[in-house]
Amino acid sequence: MELRQLEYLVAVAEEGGFTRAAERVHISQSGVSAQIRQLERELGADLFDRTSRSVALTGAGRAALEHARTVLASAQAVRQAVDDVGQVVRGRLVVGMVTGCTITPLFDALAAFHDDHPGVELALVEDTSDRLVDQVRSGALDLALVGVAGAAPSGLDGLTTISEPVVAAVPRDHALARRKRTTLAAVAAHPVVALPPGTGIRAAFDQACTAAGVSPTVALEASAPDAVADLAARGLGVAVLSASMVPADHPDLVAVPITDARVPALLALTWKPTPGPALAALLRHTHRTFGR
Repeated sequence: MELRQLEYLVAVAEEGGFTRAAERVHISQSGVSAQIRQLERELGADLFDRTSRSVALTGAGRAALEHARTVLASAQAVRQAVDDVGQVVRGRLVVGMVTGCTITPLFDALAAFHDDHPGVELALVEDTSDRLVDQVRSGALDLALVGVAGAAPSGLDGLTTISEPVVAAVPRDHALARRKRTTLAAVAAHPVVALPPGTGIRAAFDQACTAAGVSPTVALEASAPDAVADLAARGLGVAVLSASMVPADHPDLVAVPITDARVPALLALTWKPTPGPALAALLRHTHRTFGR
């Protein structure tokens, strides 16, 4: 039994398949499959149920997964103890970012960290905020920039970078554009264009609607704020965004505050408590670049 086999076991379990696991550990899918098969032969049990559409842990796999994580954490602790003696920061950090989000200070922080600690490999992945938070909790991600509603995810440390109310973005000839402010009920009287579930803006909007007893019709969804704005500019619905998301290249759109949308949409960095040395060094850069 080898550490890399345990690493592949954890990767397949967390990624839900061999293809994504192979991308994560940077080897071929056939290489991951071969190592898992070898580990199963050594243990005398199948660790995964494999079908043409899915991969799931067996009972033996679930039992092995917990111990595999413990062994890998212990091996990392040994390496870290040695590195601490030499004051070396190295390893690998996986950073998540909500799809369609471009935040320059985060890129600046990653670049500065890379300059200071070239021995640390950096990986960047995109996904919905809900999935990113789950991956931070599971340990698949070290740090994630996520959109959330109202407060940072519970049980995790966080740094709020942006906190804004949601607004209605409409063309200048739209009925709502003549108002200085509007309400959720007035927005719900029109088709809505929104980001998909699992994003911070959508969560803030949905929570506010539930609290107000309003049931809007979300006619169209797009994963990028620019696409949401573009659809609204073409008259396909009222865009629900934050004020800063109404792009400058849509001068024909008006951002109208929604008075009873009281749940703010946050963009926040989040990570598990007690970060290791590499992540702690990266966090120092993020705090510096975000001015927090």
